[in-house]
Amino acid sequence: MSEIDVTTQTKPSDAPDADISPAPGNTASNYQSRPVLYSFRRCPYAMRARIALLAADIDVELREVVLRDKPQSMIDASPKATVPVLILQDGTVIDESLEIMVWALAENDPLEWLSPESGTLDDMLALIAQNDGPFKHHLDRYKYFNRYEDADPAEHRRDAEKILNRLDGRLAVGKYLFGSRPALADFAIAPFIRQFANTDKEAFDAMPFVHLQRWLDDFLSSSFFERAMTKYDQWHEGDAPVIFKAA
Repeated sequence: MSEIDVTTQTKPSDAPDADISPAPGNTASNYQSRPVLYSFRRCPYAMRARIALLAADIDVELREVVLRDKPQSMIDASPKATVPVLILQDGTVIDESLEIMVWALAENDPLEWLSPESGTLDDMLALIAQNDGPFKHHLDRYKYFNRYEDADPAEHRRDAEKILNRLDGRLAVGKYLFGSRPALADFAIAPFIRQFANTDKEAFDAMPFVHLQRWLDDFLSSSFFERAMTKYDQWHEGDAPVIFKAA
Protein backbone atom coordinates (compact mmCIF):
# COMPACT_ATOMS: atom_id res chain seq x y z
CA MET A 1 0.00 0.00 0.00
CA SER A 2 1.32 3.45 -0.82
CA GLU A 3 1.99 5.92 1.97
CA ILE A 4 -0.99 7.86 0.62
CA ASP A 5 -3.95 5.51 0.63
CA VAL A 6 -6.46 6.51 -2.03
CA THR A 7 -9.31 5.07 0.00
CA THR A 8 -8.48 6.83 3.27
CA GLN A 9 -7.20 10.23 4.28
CA THR A 10 -3.71 9.99 5.74
CA LYS A 11 -0.60 12.11 6.04
CA PRO A 12 1.08 12.83 2.71
CA SER A 13 4.78 12.25 2.11
CA ASP A 14 5.53 15.98 1.81
CA ALA A 15 4.19 16.88 5.25
CA PRO A 16 4.81 14.30 7.99
CA ASP A 17 3.08 16.39 10.62
CA ALA A 18 -0.02 17.25 8.60
CA ASP A 19 -3.36 16.76 10.28
CA ILE A 20 -6.84 16.20 8.94
CA SER A 21 -9.46 17.42 11.34
CA PRO A 22 -12.79 19.20 11.39
CA ALA A 23 -12.44 22.93 10.85
CA PRO A 24 -13.47 25.07 13.82
CA GLY A 25 -17.12 25.97 13.68
CA ASN A 26 -18.05 23.29 11.14
CA THR A 27 -20.65 20.92 12.51
CA ALA A 28 -23.43 18.80 11.09
CA SER A 29 -25.73 21.81 11.41
CA ASN A 30 -23.74 24.13 9.13
CA TYR A 31 -22.30 21.98 6.37
CA GLN A 32 -21.15 23.83 3.27
CA SER A 33 -22.82 23.21 -0.08
CA ARG A 34 -19.43 22.45 -1.67
CA PRO A 35 -15.77 22.21 -0.60
CA VAL A 36 -13.93 25.46 0.10
CA LEU A 37 -10.40 25.92 -1.26
CA TYR A 38 -8.04 28.57 0.06
CA SER A 39 -5.54 29.12 -2.71
CA PHE A 40 -2.88 31.43 -4.11
CA ARG A 41 -2.66 31.57 -7.88
CA ARG A 42 1.12 31.46 -8.32
CA CYS A 43 1.93 28.93 -5.61
CA PRO A 44 2.95 25.62 -7.27
CA TYR A 45 1.41 23.62 -4.44
CA ALA A 46 -1.94 25.39 -4.80
CA MET A 47 -1.63 25.17 -8.58
CA ARG A 48 -1.42 21.39 -8.58
CA ALA A 49 -4.32 21.10 -6.15
CA ARG A 50 -6.52 23.21 -8.44
CA ILE A 51 -5.50 21.11 -11.46
CA ALA A 52 -6.47 17.88 -9.72
CA LEU A 53 -9.85 19.32 -8.74
CA LEU A 54 -10.41 20.23 -12.40
CA ALA A 55 -9.41 16.73 -13.53
CA ALA A 56 -11.77 15.20 -10.97
CA ASP A 57 -14.67 17.43 -12.06
CA ILE A 58 -15.08 18.77 -8.52
CA ASP A 59 -16.39 22.31 -8.14
CA VAL A 60 -15.17 24.25 -5.10
CA GLU A 61 -15.72 27.64 -3.56
CA LEU A 62 -12.40 29.37 -4.20
CA ARG A 63 -10.96 31.86 -1.76
CA GLU A 64 -7.93 33.58 -3.26
CA VAL A 65 -5.39 34.44 -0.57
CA VAL A 66 -2.81 37.20 -0.47
CA LEU A 67 0.05 35.67 1.51
CA ARG A 68 0.90 38.89 3.38
CA ASP A 69 -2.75 39.21 4.43
CA LYS A 70 -3.97 35.71 5.22
CA PRO A 71 -7.60 35.43 6.31
CA GLN A 72 -8.18 34.41 9.89
CA SER A 73 -10.68 31.75 8.80
CA MET A 74 -7.91 29.94 6.89
CA ILE A 75 -5.56 30.13 9.87
CA ASP A 76 -8.33 28.82 12.14
CA ALA A 77 -8.87 25.87 9.80
CA SER A 78 -5.15 25.15 9.33
CA PRO A 79 -2.83 26.80 11.87
CA LYS A 80 0.24 26.20 9.70
CA ALA A 81 -1.32 28.89 7.49
CA THR A 82 -0.01 27.77 4.11
CA VAL A 83 -1.96 27.24 0.92
CA PRO A 84 -3.69 25.23 -0.30
CA VAL A 85 -6.28 24.41 2.33
CA LEU A 86 -9.35 22.41 1.34
CA ILE A 87 -12.33 22.22 3.69
CA LEU A 88 -14.82 19.51 2.81
CA GLN A 89 -18.56 19.78 3.32
CA ASP A 90 -18.38 17.92 6.64
CA GLY A 91 -15.66 20.23 7.94
CA THR A 92 -12.73 17.90 7.28
CA VAL A 93 -9.56 19.88 6.53
CA ILE A 94 -6.97 18.71 3.99
CA ASP A 95 -4.05 21.12 4.06
CA GLU A 96 -1.40 19.40 1.94
CA SER A 97 -1.48 19.78 -1.83
CA LEU A 98 -0.56 16.21 -2.74
CA GLU A 99 -3.20 14.87 -0.40
CA ILE A 100 -5.78 17.17 -1.99
CA MET A 101 -4.80 15.77 -5.39
CA VAL A 102 -5.13 12.18 -4.26
CA TRP A 103 -8.41 12.85 -2.42
CA ALA A 104 -9.94 14.51 -5.47
CA LEU A 105 -8.85 11.75 -7.85
CA ALA A 106 -9.99 9.06 -5.45
CA GLU A 107 -13.41 10.70 -5.62
CA ASN A 108 -13.41 10.76 -9.44
CA ASP A 109 -10.58 9.87 -11.80
CA PRO A 110 -11.99 9.88 -15.34
CA LEU A 111 -8.54 10.30 -16.92
CA GLU A 112 -7.00 7.55 -14.75
CA TRP A 113 -4.29 9.76 -13.30
CA LEU A 114 -3.95 7.42 -10.31
CA SER A 115 -3.41 4.44 -12.64
CA PRO A 116 -0.40 5.26 -14.84
CA GLU A 117 0.24 3.42 -18.07
CA SER A 118 3.67 2.39 -16.79
CA GLY A 119 4.49 1.77 -13.14
CA THR A 120 2.26 2.14 -10.11
CA LEU A 121 0.86 4.79 -7.81
CA ASP A 122 3.68 4.01 -5.39
CA ASP A 123 6.21 4.64 -8.16
CA MET A 124 4.61 8.02 -8.89
CA LEU A 125 4.58 8.97 -5.22
CA ALA A 126 8.28 8.11 -4.96
CA LEU A 127 9.11 10.36 -7.90
CA ILE A 128 6.93 13.15 -6.51
CA ALA A 129 8.78 12.81 -3.19
CA GLN A 130 12.05 13.48 -5.03
CA ASN A 131 10.50 16.64 -6.44
CA ASP A 132 8.94 17.81 -3.18
CA GLY A 133 12.10 17.02 -1.21
CA PRO A 134 15.52 17.36 -2.89
CA PHE A 135 14.42 19.31 -5.95
CA LYS A 136 12.33 21.82 -3.99
CA HIS A 137 15.24 22.26 -1.57
CA HIS A 138 17.56 23.27 -4.39
CA LEU A 139 14.90 25.27 -6.22
CA ASP A 140 14.26 27.47 -3.19
CA ARG A 141 17.96 28.15 -2.67
CA TYR A 142 18.41 28.90 -6.35
CA LYS A 143 15.37 31.14 -6.78
CA TYR A 144 15.23 32.68 -3.29
CA PHE A 145 18.92 32.46 -2.30
CA ASN A 146 18.78 35.70 -0.34
CA ARG A 147 16.40 34.05 2.12
CA TYR A 148 18.96 31.41 3.09
CA GLU A 149 22.22 32.12 4.88
CA ASP A 150 25.27 31.17 2.84
CA ALA A 151 23.21 29.69 0.00
CA ASP A 152 25.11 29.56 -3.30
CA PRO A 153 22.48 29.83 -6.07
CA ALA A 154 24.85 28.49 -8.72
CA GLU A 155 25.58 25.40 -6.65
CA HIS A 156 21.90 24.74 -5.99
CA ARG A 157 21.07 25.29 -9.63
CA ARG A 158 23.64 22.67 -10.61
CA ASP A 159 22.23 20.20 -8.08
CA ALA A 160 18.70 20.86 -9.34
CA GLU A 161 19.86 20.30 -12.92
CA LYS A 162 21.06 16.80 -11.97
CA ILE A 163 17.48 15.96 -11.01
CA LEU A 164 16.17 17.57 -14.19
CA ASN A 165 18.60 15.45 -16.18
CA ARG A 166 17.07 12.30 -14.72
CA LEU A 167 13.58 13.54 -15.58
CA ASP A 168 14.73 14.28 -19.11
CA GLY A 169 15.94 10.70 -19.38
CA ARG A 170 12.55 9.37 -18.31
CA LEU A 171 10.84 11.59 -20.85
CA ALA A 172 13.11 10.33 -23.61
CA VAL A 173 11.51 6.91 -23.12
CA GLY A 174 7.87 7.99 -22.86
CA LYS A 175 6.05 11.18 -23.73
CA TYR A 176 5.11 11.56 -20.07
CA LEU A 177 6.76 10.50 -16.85
CA PHE A 178 4.89 7.20 -16.64
CA GLY A 179 4.01 6.33 -20.21
CA SER A 180 2.34 7.81 -23.25
CA ARG A 181 -0.39 9.65 -21.34
CA PRO A 182 -0.18 12.07 -18.41
CA ALA A 183 -0.84 10.96 -14.86
CA LEU A 184 -0.66 12.26 -11.30
CA ALA A 185 3.14 12.63 -11.30
CA ASP A 186 3.18 14.88 -14.36
CA PHE A 187 0.79 17.43 -12.92
CA ALA A 188 2.23 17.19 -9.39
CA ILE A 189 5.78 17.94 -10.60
CA ALA A 190 5.33 20.29 -13.57
CA PRO A 191 4.42 23.42 -11.54
CA PHE A 192 7.82 23.25 -9.83
CA ILE A 193 9.70 22.74 -13.09
CA ARG A 194 7.84 25.80 -14.41
CA GLN A 195 9.05 27.76 -11.40
CA PHE A 196 12.62 26.66 -12.00
CA ALA A 197 12.41 27.51 -15.70
CA ASN A 198 10.97 30.97 -15.03
CA THR A 199 13.81 31.84 -12.65
CA ASP A 200 16.09 32.24 -15.69
CA LYS A 201 14.11 31.34 -18.81
CA GLU A 202 16.96 32.01 -21.20
CA ALA A 203 19.28 29.71 -19.28
CA PHE A 204 16.62 27.00 -19.04
CA ASP A 205 15.92 27.13 -22.76
CA ALA A 206 19.65 26.73 -23.43
CA MET A 207 19.87 23.53 -21.39
CA PRO A 208 20.17 20.23 -23.31
CA PHE A 209 16.95 18.88 -21.78
CA VAL A 210 14.91 18.75 -24.97
CA HIS A 211 12.46 16.13 -23.70
CA LEU A 212 11.85 17.98 -20.45
CA GLN A 213 11.37 21.26 -22.30
CA ARG A 214 8.85 19.66 -24.66
CA TRP A 215 7.02 18.11 -21.68
CA LEU A 216 6.90 21.44 -19.86
CA ASP A 217 5.60 23.18 -22.99
CA ASP A 218 2.84 20.55 -23.20
CA PHE A 219 1.91 21.29 -19.59
CA LEU A 220 1.87 25.05 -20.13
CA SER A 221 -0.34 24.71 -23.21
CA SER A 222 -2.78 22.31 -21.53
CA SER A 223 -6.32 23.37 -20.76
CA PHE A 224 -5.78 22.27 -17.15
CA PHE A 225 -2.99 24.79 -16.66
CA GLU A 226 -4.87 27.54 -18.46
CA ARG A 227 -8.02 27.03 -16.38
CA ALA A 228 -6.09 26.61 -13.14
CA MET A 229 -4.36 29.96 -13.70
CA THR A 230 -7.52 32.05 -14.02
CA LYS A 231 -7.08 35.23 -11.99
CA TYR A 232 -9.33 35.98 -9.05
CA ASP A 233 -9.52 38.94 -6.69
CA GLN A 234 -8.42 38.56 -3.10
CA TRP A 235 -11.13 36.98 -0.96
CA HIS A 236 -12.46 38.80 2.09
CA GLU A 237 -14.84 37.57 4.75
CA GLY A 238 -18.41 38.25 3.64
CA ASP A 239 -17.66 38.26 -0.09
CA ALA A 240 -20.08 36.50 -2.39
CA PRO A 241 -18.87 32.94 -3.12
CA VAL A 242 -16.64 32.49 -6.16
CA ILE A 243 -17.07 29.06 -7.69
CA PHE A 244 -14.05 27.44 -9.27
CA LYS A 245 -15.86 25.27 -11.78
CA ALA A 246 -14.47 22.07 -13.22
CA ALA A 247 -16.63 22.27 -16.34
